[in-house]
Amino acid sequence: MIHIVKQGESLSMIAANYRLPLNQLMAANNIMNPNILYIGQRINIPTLPDPDTIPYSIHITVSTKRLVLKKGQQVVKQYPIAVGRMVTTTPVGDFVIVNREPNPGGPFGAMWLSLSKLHYGIHGTNNPASIGKAVSRGCIRMYNKDVLELASIVPNGTKVFIRP
Repeated sequence: MIHIVKQGESLSMIAANYRLPLNQLMAANNIMNPNILYIGQRINIPTLPDPDTIPYSIHITVSTKRLVLKKGQQVVKQYPIAVGRMVTTTPVGDFVIVNREPNPGGPFGAMWLSLSKLHYGIHGTNNPASIGKAVSRGCIRMYNKDVLELASIVPNGTKVFIRP
């Protein structure tokens, strides 16, 4: 997959967002000095497929607390979710799923799907009563059965669009 450098990003930040060691990212892109980047630069993320080759996409609307799974333009399924509180809002933007962890423990329920923004993901919950509310620290919470279903369908590299 290709990441396009945005204003304010560093190579270290990009490596962290995609959960890669900095030296691996430098080697994959033939970069000698990690401090020399430019806006619009194309950075190869060697561990992920091209998201355009994946037929699925995830569309999250924070205000309605809904996650919509699409295949092409067709809606496959809709799920209720919990989103971030006012002080720890869910980030808005375009991301991809970079990795996954079954049974991560604690409040993360049955599955964790990491987004290409460090510390954020789509995950299950040990508090199903929170679904439909703005209660998280910015992550997207789902019922455990729903996140397991979603994870069984979408591969790493799937695009995730989060809108207000």
